Amino acid sequence: MAILSGLAVYFVIWWLTLFAVLPIGLRTQDEEQNVVPGTVASAPARFRALRIFLTTTIVSAVIYGVWYIAETYFGWSFKDLPVLVPGLAEQ
Repeated sequence: MAILSGLAVYFVIWWLTLFAVLPIGLRTQDEEQNVVPGTVASAPARFRALRIFLTTTIVSAVIYGVWYIAETYFGWSFKDLPVLVPGLAEQ
């Protein structure tokens, strides 16, 4: 696999993982009983960008590693999904 292709796949995985990680551990201003005037009550009480980005990077690296091993050592790719997941071939 080319380097740019690998980076593109990692970027897509990282971006999707970011949206899965964002709500983990989120405490809203309403839950903290400290709503800042001019903001919505569902806004985060404390936005922890470093923690979110580190968690996203670690989780996406694990997902990418599994995908890389599956592609490199087992020869599975996106073209093989109808064979790996029963029921997709009939559609």
